[in-house]
Amino acid sequence: MLTYILRRTLMMIPVVLVISVIVFWIIQLPPGDYVSSHVMELQKEGEQLSAAEQDALRERYGLDQPWYAQYLAWIWGILTRGDLGYSFAYSQPVLAVVERYMATTLIVAVASMVFTYVVAIPIGVYSAVKQYSVGDYVFTTVGFLGMATPNFLLAIILMYLSYIWFGNPMLGLQSPEYAAQGWSPARVLDMLRHLVIPVVVIGTASTCELIRVMRGQMLDEMTKQHVLTARAKGVKESTNLRKYSLRAALNPIVSTIGWSLTAIFTGSTITAIVLNLPTQGPVMLDALMAQDMYLAGAWLGFMAILTVIGTLISDILLAWLDPRIRDERRARA
Repeated sequence: MLTYILRRTLMMIPVVLVISVIVFWIIQLPPGDYVSSHVMELQKEGEQLSAAEQDALRERYGLDQPWYAQYLAWIWGILTRGDLGYSFAYSQPVLAVVERYMATTLIVAVASMVFTYVVAIPIGVYSAVKQYSVGDYVFTTVGFLGMATPNFLLAIILMYLSYIWFGNPMLGLQSPEYAAQGWSPARVLDMLRHLVIPVVVIGTASTCELIRVMRGQMLDEMTKQHVLTARAKGVKESTNLRKYSLRAALNPIVSTIGWSLTAIFTGSTITAIVLNLPTQGPVMLDALMAQDMYLAGAWLGFMAILTVIGTLISDILLAWLDPRIRDERRARA
């Protein structure tokens, strides 16, 4: 297993480099650059920049170079100095912008992911075991509604209900009175209260989808021959479900971890705007619109790395869950 993990980790390096090239190239595809976007913003305010001033800005930011030269300078700075570049829109290093929003982004994303799996797996198992029961019909109906309801609409509904019931729409991740204070039990409790709506909104679609997947997989595994044989031999039903049906049914759930986390990152952008969340979604959107290539490239590269790491974690968990995968890998080795 250790050799497998090491080999997969080494394979991640060229994959991430190739992804970074593609990401940087795609960011450069729209016509113009940050200076063009900046000039348009100034024109809206009644200010003008001459052609010479625009050329001077491009030379200052290195935008007068071909995209591949800009990429090589950027990636060399990352590899040698850990420098992610300079954010033109924020007028500060990209690393400073990333550090400002990274903690809250990870908190929301991880909490949403935990909510998704903790809720989806038990409900999916219940719906399969109690097929066509009242509970199954209720969860099926709720699941279809959850997948069909846009995140931003659900966010607005929950904000309205929160305001009606508690007098607070729960915007952001903390109340204004705690913004300038240090961390304390009261501030942590306040953040947990504000996390409820974002986690429910962001995690609902994925949760409802995984419920359907888990239910279908459990129904399929419960009719397999080895499960029926174990039941005929008198194995307890709970042991039969846990040891045989559940472990096999978890395979497609576990295999989605790699892209689920990234989907939560990208899918939370509109929700973050509606709920005024200090996360990376709105920042990345602004960076793409302003053609702030180094900031956008850093965020997109980070999500690519998350996808690759998540895929590695999925493969390791699959090998641990399913002995057939372990045996197949040993046979290839």
